[in-house]
Amino acid sequence: MGPGTRPYDDAYFTTARALDIDRLVPLAEAWDSDASAWTLKEREVCANDLEDARALIAVSFASNRSKADQDPTSRRLGGRQTRWQLTIDPVEQTALADILDNARTAPSK
Repeated sequence: MGPGTRPYDDAYFTTARALDIDRLVPLAEAWDSDASAWTLKEREVCANDLEDARALIAVSFASNRSKADQDPTSRRLGGRQTRWQLTIDPVEQTALADILDNARTAPSK
């Protein structure tokens, strides 16, 4: 992926108006995974996570809308449930393990 390209659609953008901010853990997925019990401040910190470079990325509107609030079982990138100590169900756990296994065995570029 070159400069200016985005991980979901590998497109190049020259204007910010064409982009949307994607959260690696969608807010609705976080809510469903116990963030609903958090304080407002905790939810705000998670939603605007600036400590992990992967947490917020610029993507095209279309690609961000197409993935919506999907959990890690159906997304190209794994969620950050462990960073925020969110619960995961058995299906999500299997999907995350598969993502990790694939990352470990993928040939280096």
